[in-house]
Amino acid sequence: MSGPTLRDVAKRANVSIRTVSNVVNGYAPVSDELRARVQAVLDELDYRPNLIARNLKQGRTGMIALVVPELDVPYFAELAREVITAARAHGYVVMIDQTDGAVERERALLGRDSRAMMFDGLLLSPLAVSAEELRERGNRIPIVLLGEHIFNGSFHHVAIDNVAAAREATAHLLGLGRRRVAAIGDQPYATGETAQLRTAGYRQAHAHAGLAVDEKLIVATPHFHRRLGAQAMERLLALPDPPDAVFCYNDLLALGAMRALTRAGRRVPGDVAVVGVDGIEEGQYSTPSLTTVAPDKGEIARTAVDTLMESISGGAANPTEIVVPHRLIIRESTAVIRESTAGEDDARW
Repeated sequence: MSGPTLRDVAKRANVSIRTVSNVVNGYAPVSDELRARVQAVLDELDYRPNLIARNLKQGRTGMIALVVPELDVPYFAELAREVITAARAHGYVVMIDQTDGAVERERALLGRDSRAMMFDGLLLSPLAVSAEELRERGNRIPIVLLGEHIFNGSFHHVAIDNVAAAREATAHLLGLGRRRVAAIGDQPYATGETAQLRTAGYRQAHAHAGLAVDEKLIVATPHFHRRLGAQAMERLLALPDPPDAVFCYNDLLALGAMRALTRAGRRVPGDVAVVGVDGIEEGQYSTPSLTTVAPDKGEIARTAVDTLMESISGGAANPTEIVVPHRLIIRESTAVIRESTAGEDDARW
């Protein structure tokens, strides 16, 4: 038995079908009083839009969603710009939302009545939701996962090799002759997989150099924010034998660490060399400019969008694990660079 239609709702509310459609789709030209009246009937009849019929009639929505943990983190803002550019090439519009890394918000996104049903596909950077919850999600919208939450090849997934990235960053510091290289950003708990991969790379670089890791030099942070980077650096400087270099798990932590070093009268890189991860634009213009491991955000966006478009079209049935390139950009926080060439290696991919 089919559910109530727009016509049924219009008849019960004594309004036109167009008015009901305007309320359902959130269009503006409906008074608050009339909207409330129609909504009451929608709720009474338990109306659910027939999205399949709508899409068959109108074609696809022409929209995809990008959902990330934090929009005010520069990495995600820069990635969003690249996703918008990549989607535009396919004639798609991108709607953007954030979850704050909260498991209840990620779960709500996967439910049957989720707003995700408004889109043809979803690019999701999850932190908390499990692989089982993703497999059993109420909506069957095509999905491509971003970031480092590990799902063992169960879904289309685009990311960099975080172990290799961290290993290269740490090896760079060790290669400068630094022997007390700290790490800021470890997260030894279930949702800290990105951090755990970077800790593994940090350890591998030490092992390759034949050096033991001083566990006191690994400082955990609950988030990758500037303030926490500064606080972690202050703790490290308070050690009897403080570090002479620090690998930060993202650029914001590194910027915070450099601020703490400046306040403490330590020179960067003279006393302490600093490396971050993410390749955000802010690091190019910090003082000193920040050495960083930069993911190819443009390639992440293009690959993720292309994979999602293939899924929307009925292809890309088998899950694909796609690793995109990264590179180490050496700047003033680990080496003095001539002013005339300081920006040359910051060209876009």
